[in-house]
Amino acid sequence: MTIGTRNDRTIQERSSPMADLQVVADPGTQQIVVTRSFAAPRELVFKAFTDPDAVRRWWGLRDSETIVDELDARPGGRWRFVQRSGDGDENGFHGVFHEATAPERIVYTFEWEGLPGHVLLETVTLEEQDGKTHMTDTSVFQSVADRDGMLQSGMESGAAESFDRLDEYLAKG
Repeated sequence: MTIGTRNDRTIQERSSPMADLQVVADPGTQQIVVTRSFAAPRELVFKAFTDPDAVRRWWGLRDSETIVDELDARPGGRWRFVQRSGDGDENGFHGVFHEATAPERIVYTFEWEGLPGHVLLETVTLEEQDGKTHMTDTSVFQSVADRDGMLQSGMESGAAESFDRLDEYLAKG
């Protein structure tokens, strides 16, 4: 992962033959923008984000099990995932869908149950070009401090691992 600044922006990139993850956080703003491409049509990528069986196969860290407690991808629908590590520790995450427009856009809230009250709004857009899907995932936090806390938590390495797992899931078709 390369970390640096470009035009006063914090940029973190991870590139490999299969990945082009980029995490951008402009100083003093309340958002993080993550981009990544996948070698799959956007209909399949959208389904991977909204189908409970798919989500449990790719979401989260490789050494943890993802339990999809709830996933109702429609406006007003709820979601809740639990990550269970090998030693039995559990971390819950939940939110509410505001939009799920197949196959191009998903908007939902995201809250880690270990730090209740710190809710962010996440918008995932999917654009297809030449059989590949370009994803832009914009997270807007309630404060700059919340955004900075997320960056300091190591979220970019977790996102990289999760999206690599999504790439592997999509390749299996």
